[in-house]
This record gives sequence, C-alpha cells and structure tokens, in this order.
Amino acid sequence: MTDNNVKPYISLRNVSFSYELEDGMRLGALKNISLDIKKGEFVAILGHNGSGKSTLAKLLNMILAPDSGTIIIDGRDITSKEMTEEDVFDIRRHVGMVFQNPDNQLVATIVEEDIAFGCENLGIPPKEIRKRVDDALETVGMTDFARHEPHQLSGGQKQRVAIAGIIAMLPDTIIFDESTAMLDPAGRDEVMRTISSLNRDHGITVLHITHNMSEAIEADRVIVINDGEIYMDGIPTEVFFQVEKLKSVGLDVPQVTDLIWRLKRLGCPVSGDALSPEAAADALLPLLKV
Repeated sequence: MTDNNVKPYISLRNVSFSYELEDGMRLGALKNISLDIKKGEFVAILGHNGSGKSTLAKLLNMILAPDSGTIIIDGRDITSKEMTEEDVFDIRRHVGMVFQNPDNQLVATIVEEDIAFGCENLGIPPKEIRKRVDDALETVGMTDFARHEPHQLSGGQKQRVAIAGIIAMLPDTIIFDESTAMLDPAGRDEVMRTISSLNRDHGITVLHITHNMSEAIEADRVIVINDGEIYMDGIPTEVFFQVEKLKSVGLDVPQVTDLIWRLKRLGCPVSGDALSPEAAADALLPLLKV
C-alpha cells in the first residue's frame, strides 16, 4: 500500500460521461465521480456489465472525453481545452492500456517486432528500442519467444506480449480492461503473475478492471462502481466482507468468503471471515475439533 500522505497521481473531480443513443437521447455511464489514485497503487475496479468501469478506463486513456468534471494525471489537467495532440499522445504513453482480446493488439508477425511497434511510433532510436524490447520480454517472461509468430502462442502468452508492448513505452500506469476475461485458468494465472510483478517489482500503478473476485483480492484497493457511481472503495477485506451489500448490486465475492458467510447464516459458530483458502481453513478448523 502507498503512503496516505502521497499526492494523488490520478485525480477525478465530479466527472460525468454519457453516450448518445440512436434516438438522440443520452445514456449516463458515469455520474459525478470523484476519485484519487496514488502512484504505485494496485487498484481493482469491479462492477456489473454496464456499470461504467470500462468507460472510466477510456476516460483516463483519453479515448473518451468527459461531459463535465476534471481529470488530472501527474499534475496535468487532461480535460483542459488547451491540450494539444502532442499532449494527448504523451498522456497515452504514460498511461498504457491492455484490452480484453490480445489478438486486437497484436500487429506484427514476429513477437519482438510487435513489442517494438509502439516505440517506433514514438520515434525512439533503434538502439534504445532494442534494449526496451529485450527488457520488456524479460519482464513478462517471454524472452524465449522473441522470434515466434504471435498467432502460434497461447492466449496467456499473447496477452503477455500485448503487455510487453505497453511496458516497452515505459508507462507510469497500466490499465487492464478485463484483460484476463478471454483466458483459460492457466492463462489468467500467467497474466496475473505479470500484473502483480509490474506493480510490486517495477512500481507501475495498476488499474485492473475485472469480474474475477480471486484476482481482485490481490489488489491493494478495491473500487466498486454501480450504475455509474462509486458504490464501495476500500481494501479487499473492507469490501468483500460486506457480502450482502455486494450481492444486492449483482456482484459476487470470493468462493471462500461466500462459504463462510453461508455457514454463518445457517447458524454455524464460525469466527472471523476469509478471503483465501488458508484463512477459511483456519476459521473452520475449530469446528472440526468439536
């Protein structure tokens, strides 16, 4: 966790956004959101489909612009009318984004060429690109696949290549927009290890939008968005132990947390709560000794 006295790296104040429908009406996606994220935080963002979480990600990456409100990233007001195309490009370099389907982000026929693509667009000298590509491959554990064709890789490996392409541009923040949703369990584990390492070992600020509760518990902080508003915001234990509140907005909790909650409702004398299998085992062990 980061120091509470550290100045926010990302700050939203009274941000709203709506989509225009075919009939001319507008659908509110985010409603007057205010939020601070500190440099180096690992934040999981949860919400049911249509809650506004992906819209939030696109606002931070300047794919969308808010209807109202202010967004400040690293001291720069990205909602200012004075922002130039060069400013927008620079923000996108500092705030990278990895999407759900890795196939949509892979553009070259060789892995290392794909990772170099973004750096080439930035006009970085070839020697520096070579170093960045090698470093990015090592960071995501894909050095041995540098000369492979992306279409021959597994889903998890493709997503790690997509992440490496972002890392090579040296961002301060990476937004993962349901980047594990299309992967099998092994692929999800690969990508989550990479995400955790980027945050823990490299100090990159991570915003991980996910439906997977077991992924969210790895974060420092969990933000729940419901119908375009901040519904809950706290450390994983503060959020996930409020089982009924989460279920009331159509969200689930980690399986072990749900198990302990159900046992308590049935009258079992279980003490405490649990986010991990180990914590659940500790809570249930006294019952087996009775």
